Amino acid sequence: MPTSRKHRDFRAEPVGEKPVGSPAGMGEVPCKELEERGFDEACVVLGQFLVLRKDENLFPEWPKDSWCQRQAVPGLGMPPRACDAFL
Repeated sequence: MPTSRKHRDFRAEPVGEKPVGSPAGMGEVPCKELEERGFDEACVVLGQFLVLRKDENLFPEWPKDSWCQRQAVPGLGMPPRACDAFL
């Protein structure tokens, strides 16, 4: 499956202080919900992934279990890939 330009650009450098909407698949509504809860940067979302002990099964469910009325937030596959690339 080909990757999007947004995905390639995101993976090209460390997460740093990129906005939470930087990863491919992050839509406007999930980004707004994350920002309202203090997850305004991709590195903060990555931090939550690390708090959850890098559990790739638990992490996508975290918003649904905590505050999101919908299913798991799309685009939250970013932290495992960021860890693989930069940790």
